[in-house]
Amino acid sequence: MIAYLRGRLLEKHPNRLVVDVQGVGYEVHVPLSTFYGTPEPGGDLALRVHTHVRDDAILLFGFASQLELQIFERLIAINGVGPKLALAVLSGIDAGDLAVAVQRNDIARLTAIPGIGKKTAERIQLELKDRLPVVVSGEPPQVGAATPGDLRADLLSALLNLGYHRALAEKAVDAALKQPGETTFEGCLRQALQVLTK
Repeated sequence: MIAYLRGRLLEKHPNRLVVDVQGVGYEVHVPLSTFYGTPEPGGDLALRVHTHVRDDAILLFGFASQLELQIFERLIAINGVGPKLALAVLSGIDAGDLAVAVQRNDIARLTAIPGIGKKTAERIQLELKDRLPVVVSGEPPQVGAATPGDLRADLLSALLNLGYHRALAEKAVDAALKQPGETTFEGCLRQALQVLTK
């Protein structure tokens, strides 16, 4: 599973980048928000990545920020919202603005996104209202900020994806979250893996 890419930008298209990582070119689908922040071809680039596996393809979706990645992954978990539609959402509205629109139940703002009808907008609002970072009006969201419940769910998901049984993973996550000083996903995951390997 590819989660992060860092390399040289080979090709740049509005919805697709090709990143050279030590001689291997990775095709990465990106929202416009990420595209606008990329350097010209030849420049260095780092992306957070979601690997999407289908029967006929393995697709990479890249994002400039952790917040965009979180929102993308929460969007594709909604019934009827696939990766292409999730990219369209992030291309049509800033991640922070999306969080505010969901928080305020602003269906009109969501339906203004190309490709999003009223039913899909209502479904997005309903599914995401308790699952996005809280944004105070006029302030950007805290990138990567997560509630303890979000962090626990993300850690548990990571361990289950690594093949650990749910009961063992839950115990390890709870033990890691009790450790003083660690609040980042990476730090807590490291702690949980240490518990599991003891």
